[in-house]
Amino acid sequence: MSDRYINELLLEYEKLRTNAEQQAKTRQIEVYKKIPRIKDIDASLRKIGLEIAKAVIKGNDDMKNLIEREKKVCTDLRVEKAELLTKHNFPADYMEPKYRCPDCQDTGYIGTEKCHCLKQRIIDKHYDQSNIRNILKKENFEMFVFDYYSPHKFNGEQISPRKNIEDIFKACIEFVNNFDTTSQNLFFYGDSGLGKTFLSNCIAKDLLDKGKLVIYQTSSSLIEILREAQFDNNDTGFKEKLEDVFDCELLIIDDLGTEYITDFSQMELFNLINKRLITQKKMIISTNLSLDNIFNTYSERITSRIFGNFTMFKFYGEDIRIKIAQEKRKKSK
Repeated sequence: MSDRYINELLLEYEKLRTNAEQQAKTRQIEVYKKIPRIKDIDASLRKIGLEIAKAVIKGNDDMKNLIEREKKVCTDLRVEKAELLTKHNFPADYMEPKYRCPDCQDTGYIGTEKCHCLKQRIIDKHYDQSNIRNILKKENFEMFVFDYYSPHKFNGEQISPRKNIEDIFKACIEFVNNFDTTSQNLFFYGDSGLGKTFLSNCIAKDLLDKGKLVIYQTSSSLIEILREAQFDNNDTGFKEKLEDVFDCELLIIDDLGTEYITDFSQMELFNLINKRLITQKKMIISTNLSLDNIFNTYSERITSRIFGNFTMFKFYGEDIRIKIAQEKRKKSK
C-alpha cells in the first residue's frame, strides 16, 4: 500500500483517538464535580505511579516490597473508585476513553504489528480505490459458471471452449495464490462476451481481500488520467490517480484498443507498461482485438513489451452475454 493511503488512515486513527480521549476528559470533569473523592483517588494513583517509577530508576534495595505495598494500595483505591461510581449510577468504566477498537486503542497497531482493524481498513480503502467495488459482489470466482462454455470444439481450436476456460480459470487461481512470488503478467484476448473482464474481476476481488492494492481502468479512462495528470498540473486528484496507476500492486487495463489512438496515447501507454515492468508491478490487460490487430494498431515498442512479458490467454466460444439474455427471455415468458 502506498504511503499516502497509510498516512490517510493513520490520520483518521489519530482523530478517532483524540475524540475518544476528549470525550473521556469531559466525563471525568463531570464525575469530579459530582464525586470530589474520585478526583483525590486519581491524584493518589498518579502519585503512587511516580513513586514506583522513581524507585525502579534509583534501584531501591527495598524496591520489590515497596512495589507490592503500593500495588495493594492502588487496588484498594481502584475498588473504592468503582464502588463510588456505581453508587452514583455511573458505569465502572465511565471515565475511560471509549475507543472504537479496544485492542489497539485506535492506534492501528499492537506493538509493531498492524491491528486487525487497520488491516480491514486497508482492504476497505483498496476497494474504494479499485473502481470496481460494487461489481465484485457478483463477479468473483464463486459466481463463475462453466456451463456457458460448450464442451464441443469451436472454429478449429484444438480444445473445446469449456476445456479452454477451465485451463484459464486454473491459471487465474494460481496467479492469485502465487502473487507474491511470481513476476507473471496476464494478457486476455478474444471476442467480447467471453469472460475476460469477469475473470479479471475475480482476480481483483481475491487480491483486494488479501490487502493488495488493485486498480481497474478501461484503456480510454487510463489515457485520460495520463493526459490530465500531464497537462493539468493543478489537479491533485488526477495526480493521485496517476500515482495509483504506476504504484498499485496490480493494474487491470480493460478493453485495450477502445481508446483514441494517437502518438501521445501510444507513448504514454508504453511508458506506463515499461515502468511497471521495470519496477515489477503486475498487470492484467484484456482486449477484444486479435493478435494481428494488436500488431497493426500498436507500436513495436508496445507489442514487444506485451508479447515478451505477458502470459497470453485466448478466449473463444459463443457470446456468454447473448446466452444469458436468451435465458432471461425464456424465464420471463
